[in-house]
Amino acid sequence: MKKTIMSLLLIFLFSTNTAIAGDSDIVLQANNLAQSEFEDLSRQVGLAVAYKAAAPAEPLGITGFDIGLEVTATNIDEGDSYWKDVAPDMPGSIPIPKVRVQKGLPFGIDIGASYAKIPDSDIKLTGAEIKYAIWEGGIAKPALALRGTYTKLDGIDDLDLTTTGVDLSISKGFAMLTPYAGVGQVWIKSDASSNIKVEGTSLALDKEEITETKYFVGARLSLGFFIILAEYEQAEVSSYTAKLSLGF
Repeated sequence: MKKTIMSLLLIFLFSTNTAIAGDSDIVLQANNLAQSEFEDLSRQVGLAVAYKAAAPAEPLGITGFDIGLEVTATNIDEGDSYWKDVAPDMPGSIPIPKVRVQKGLPFGIDIGASYAKIPDSDIKLTGAEIKYAIWEGGIAKPALALRGTYTKLDGIDDLDLTTTGVDLSISKGFAMLTPYAGVGQVWIKSDASSNIKVEGTSLALDKEEITETKYFVGARLSLGFFIILAEYEQAEVSSYTAKLSLGF
C-alpha cells in the first residue's frame, strides 16, 4: 500500500516512541481533511521542522567548529479537528532530535547543516544555513547577524514540504554566557503532488504557501569545549530547543 501524506506524522510518532514508527505504509483516518485543515496542518508541521537559530549572532571565526545533538519540542493544537483526524492520540508537543554541525569561515561567515532520519524508513529531514555577522561584536559592542535557512522533508509519497527562512539576531557575551535574541520570517511550501486516496476517498489538496513571523531568545553556556544552549521561539506555535555540542 502506498505511503500517504499522513506518513509525515511518523517523524513525530517516532520521536515520542510510538510503536508504529517503523511502519511507513499505514493509512490514517483522514477522509474529512479539508483544504483549510491541510493549511493549518502544514503550518504547524512546517514550523516544527523549520531551521532554528540555536546560536548567538557572533561568528565562530575561521577556526571555529561546533557539532552536537539538538532537540526541538514544538507545541501543537492537538485538540483541533485535523489532528484528531490524522492522529487521535497525538501529544501536545512534537519533539524532533537531530544532529547539527556549524563551521566558521572568513569574513564573519558561518555555514551549517542538520540531519534527522527515522530508522527503518525513507523519511528524513535535512537542513542548511548560512549566517553573516554584520557586526562581529567585541568587549563593549554586541554582535549582529543575518541568517538564511532551508529545510526539506523527504521520503514521503505525494508530499513535498520545504521551508526557507531569514532572521536577524543580536547577542552579547558575558564571560561564559552569551544571551541572544532575534526576529525572522519563515516561508512554508506544502504540496500534495497528486490526488491522494485514503481508504478509497480522493483528497484533492491544493499547494499551500504560508508565511510566518517568528521571535526567539536564547542563551549559550560555554564550558571549555562543551557547549549547552537553550532557546525559546514564538510563532503561530511555540518551540523549545536544547542543544549539547562540542565546539572551539
